[in-house]
Amino acid sequence: MDPQPAVVNPLAESSARAMPATAAAAASAGSTVLASRWWQLALGVGAMVLISSPQYVWALFTKPVTQAFGVSLAQAQITFSLLIVVQTFLSPAQGLLVDRFGPRLLLSVGTAVSGLSWVLASQATDLTTFYLTYGLLGGIGTGIVYVGVVGHMVQWFPDRRGLATGLVAAGYGMGALCFTFPVSMVLAKSGYQDAMWTFGLFFGIAGVLVAQGLRRPDGPVAATPSPLTRSSRDVRPLEMLRTPVFWLMFIMMTMMSTSGLMVTSQMGAFTADFGMANVLVWGLPLLPLALSIDRVTNGATRPFFGWVSDRIGRENTMFVAFALEAVAMTLWLLLRDHPVLFVLLSGLVFFGWGEIFSLFPSTLTDTFGTAHATTNYGLLYMAQGIGSVLGGPVAALLHDSAQSWIPVFVTIITMDALTAVLALFVLKPLRRNWLAKTAATSGV
Repeated sequence: MDPQPAVVNPLAESSARAMPATAAAAASAGSTVLASRWWQLALGVGAMVLISSPQYVWALFTKPVTQAFGVSLAQAQITFSLLIVVQTFLSPAQGLLVDRFGPRLLLSVGTAVSGLSWVLASQATDLTTFYLTYGLLGGIGTGIVYVGVVGHMVQWFPDRRGLATGLVAAGYGMGALCFTFPVSMVLAKSGYQDAMWTFGLFFGIAGVLVAQGLRRPDGPVAATPSPLTRSSRDVRPLEMLRTPVFWLMFIMMTMMSTSGLMVTSQMGAFTADFGMANVLVWGLPLLPLALSIDRVTNGATRPFFGWVSDRIGRENTMFVAFALEAVAMTLWLLLRDHPVLFVLLSGLVFFGWGEIFSLFPSTLTDTFGTAHATTNYGLLYMAQGIGSVLGGPVAALLHDSAQSWIPVFVTIITMDALTAVLALFVLKPLRRNWLAKTAATSGV
């Protein structure tokens, strides 16, 4: 546990002892403001915004990178795949480090490494070096921050975990909107190297400054009454891995991740196959318009369904959201010949998917406690990495085999519907029994 808030130093403390009572009270009030959980939430959102560009602005770099290194698009895209795989599969180890050394130190390192990855990538003279900097180093940096911030929020907001994790996840999902146009302007004016160098420095420096305000709660956080049932003790990662509850959640998150990442990675391909690639909607190209709407709905759904889950329960909200995803995907497939509906339903699809990044971490912490929350979520977050494989190359192989996207959509819709049913009729009673057993053995 961090011993002091980041803004406190020994000189300030010694001066405070000599202050008049009113001045000391004012200093204490300032420290209280910094220590407040809402300030922690704002800092967490800021950190997420600053590390979102490596994933969400990557599309701007694909063309100049392929030209600079004389490689194919598929070769360049390995950079992006490497970023996501490293980010997800290293998350358990990264979460363990955050739990051990605290959010201030580790998120300082994570934001610095994330920014440094762009700075070094701007100097790369071959594709392998670019892989190692933008992909590998970037995945390490963004992974530390993502898992660290989510784990931080569930500790500060025991009564509003869904809302808090949803807001920081929205910062990651929508944060790149702040930088997309500035990066594209620098890129167009002076090339991708200058864009990466300039914004890499900014992201790294700003991220380290933001991280200095992060601190763990000094004790139990006062929370408003909540109808949700939570664990009466903190469960260590190895013990968690031996529970059916965790593995059911892992399977469910894998299936929902597969659904969303299939759409994210294959949307350009099936939009073209459906004959929508060159269609205009409201005077704008269909695909960029749909992607813009999708980014907004994908961000907005995270705090929305998180907030709903704080009030009606995690599993009930999962059932509604996942069933909505199944219905939206079905309508999208059936009405794929209608351009306006194609755009609007794509937004609904992302609204039914993005909430997994608030519902699963809050449910996991409700079940297994806060002491090891970051490490525990790192283990669950690996499901996102598996989903990226199933939704990417495996879905593409299924399409190639069938020469149609319909079997892919049917498979995804089935997974969405199955996950909704599992949430309400399997996870809910299983988790209730686990919590009752935990309370009994803890003497609560």
